[in-house]
Amino acid sequence: MASSDSLSTTVALRSGTVEYTVRGPQESSQPPVVFIHGVGVDNRMWADVADLLADAGYRSYAPTLPLGAHRIPWGGAGDRSPGGVARAIREFVAELGLEQVTLVGCDTGGALCQFALDQDPTFASRVVFTNCDCFDQFPPQPFPVVFTLLKYPWLTHALMAGPMRIRALRHSPLGVGLLVSDPDPELTESIFEPLRSDPAVRDDLAAFLRAVDPAELAAITPRLSTVPAPISVVWGMSDRAFRPKLGRRLAAVFEQATFTEVPDSRTFVAMDQPRALADAIVDISRRPVQVG
Repeated sequence: MASSDSLSTTVALRSGTVEYTVRGPQESSQPPVVFIHGVGVDNRMWADVADLLADAGYRSYAPTLPLGAHRIPWGGAGDRSPGGVARAIREFVAELGLEQVTLVGCDTGGALCQFALDQDPTFASRVVFTNCDCFDQFPPQPFPVVFTLLKYPWLTHALMAGPMRIRALRHSPLGVGLLVSDPDPELTESIFEPLRSDPAVRDDLAAFLRAVDPAELAAITPRLSTVPAPISVVWGMSDRAFRPKLGRRLAAVFEQATFTEVPDSRTFVAMDQPRALADAIVDISRRPVQVG
């Protein structure tokens, strides 16, 4: 299986149309992997991990959700709250006919995985959390300020068309430099293009952020102790937002979760240390799941 064997396409869900990328062999004997990203990025953040998994015989699916880097707006007809996007993730898995999925979440995407599991604790057969929102850290510092600014579409446009066009500012600790150790300039330029060019995308993001409620996730995270799936928490230890203490607290929710330290990685373990995350996904795929 060559890692270049990939497909980019769309699927129409009840909430809206979602672009997604598939990598890996069509007839894989391994459980399918579904990647969930966070605010302001798209499914390209998973590319290196997906290629490594493809080489190991795994087929993965990476949707781009309506969180600011998407190119197909949902509009007000879709439920753009965290709970609504979580339901869309479940619809995505069901529409593609995926079974026994390994769910992998990062950043806001980790919170969305928690919402989806709270809606249906048996939704995923295995779950991998990388650095992500949990408990009342939704989001952690310094992101509450950023989220507040992005709730206003006109201000989002001003930021993206102005300061965020400057590479040094995009890659600073107030930008993507907080999340990834060595940002790709072309990628960071392109992921903000939908927010610069499409008012409907800005409206989607604003609607999502206005619905973010730390108290809601604070109630959900502890409830996940009833989730029967094997859980792996894979945490970048150089993260200055989602600190290691938060990751260990998340792992402690689950009776038999594993906690893996990933040195020299910030929030986006998938980009900073893709091999570490791919190895963790392969490892959890070998753990037995509860049947019935």
